[in-house]
Amino acid sequence: MSERGPLAFYLSSLGRNLVAGARLACFLPVRAHDYRASALDFTLVVLLSFVLWVLAAAARLGFEGEFDPLSIPSYLSGVVLVLGAALVVALVFGEPGRLLLIAVALNASQPAFHVVAFVLLAMGLGPPLGQVALFGFLIWIWLVALRAVAVCAGTRRREFALAAAAVSAMIAIDFAVLPEVEPWKPADDGESAAVPALADERLFHAQGELIARALAGVQAGRPGVPELYFVGFAPDASEDVFVREMRYVKKLFDRRFGTAGRSIALASSTDALEEFPIASVTNLARALHRVGEAMNAEEDVLFLFLSAHGDPQHRLSARQPPLDLASLTPTALGRMLQDSGVKWRVIVVSACFSGGYVEPLRDANTLVITAAAPDRSSFGCEAGRDFTYFGQAFFRDALTKTRSFTQAFDMAREIVAREEAAERLTPSLPQIAVGAAIAERLNHFAHQPDQQ
Repeated sequence: MSERGPLAFYLSSLGRNLVAGARLACFLPVRAHDYRASALDFTLVVLLSFVLWVLAAAARLGFEGEFDPLSIPSYLSGVVLVLGAALVVALVFGEPGRLLLIAVALNASQPAFHVVAFVLLAMGLGPPLGQVALFGFLIWIWLVALRAVAVCAGTRRREFALAAAAVSAMIAIDFAVLPEVEPWKPADDGESAAVPALADERLFHAQGELIARALAGVQAGRPGVPELYFVGFAPDASEDVFVREMRYVKKLFDRRFGTAGRSIALASSTDALEEFPIASVTNLARALHRVGEAMNAEEDVLFLFLSAHGDPQHRLSARQPPLDLASLTPTALGRMLQDSGVKWRVIVVSACFSGGYVEPLRDANTLVITAAAPDRSSFGCEAGRDFTYFGQAFFRDALTKTRSFTQAFDMAREIVAREEAAERLTPSLPQIAVGAAIAERLNHFAHQPDQQ
């Protein structure tokens, strides 16, 4: 055998496995002996699938950034899951020697899945087509897995039923339980750390004028006319997506919900220091206190929007170099709201682990919406984006179609679930808690015409 003989042999075997996997995925004729099943064959299929996964993630970011090595354990957990399912199937059929054959067949169609998932995500389908596409994609994966079992192990009724349960559990665990991260992350160019804009004396002193002007500009509510007040809080200057999202949301509420003259946006940013007051906890407390003074307590409603990174302890990140800012916690926010005297509240928190804000803020007069469950991450805070996943779904895609905050949440939850499934991300599970009293109060705003 020549020096290149082994390499050529295994590359040929990889090609045969990919062809067989594609035929299986396209429901074309395929037989068990069309696959090449050895430990190295299985490894090559897994490696190729991994490369395609990384390339798809990089392509979504325009190939700007770098590979995240922390994604490797996440991917390997899925490989172990496939091997476990293949072992169960082989034992059920009494054919332990077919373990690698079944594992290769289950993996050989993965490249086709990656390509189709990338195309569906790039199409950006909205409801209801998006939900239909997602459901069809998942059903397709399930049917292909069942076909892999039938081709490689057989279709004896009792054994096939048990094997089908095993691969169904494999797919369910892969999509709903196993943690999965994006393998490609934007590179940190370090600009915000290199240029602490607040070191500029003019910008530093301008901040005092900005917050004073914002507080003074909040108008008193009109007696007998229920009105919305808006306060936005984006305290992390490390990602430009937060200030971009805040800028859009403030304009949306000023335009559509008539909050112009009754809105304050606080945002930490390296590029908007002359546009917004810094989003410090102190400034937030001052803003809520001023809004509480201006509102008619029994009639008006506060819409409070917070957008930042979150951590497992449910703290919102606060960064504005060179300042050392305090993080915001659910307890601190609840105390601020209580001290402000604001009775009716809608609170939207877009951050990882933001579900930790639900219980501390829940009461009869409050609607709390969060982008994630208390133990889940949310997504979309990469550099260069205009919205987080939840912010885009709730404010841009849903709240421009309905004035009902609860209906907008239902729409956004479906959109986010579809996008996360297409990218094979661990579901963020957005949360909502609707106070018994505020539900009726919000009906007034849901049925009002848009403000011009």
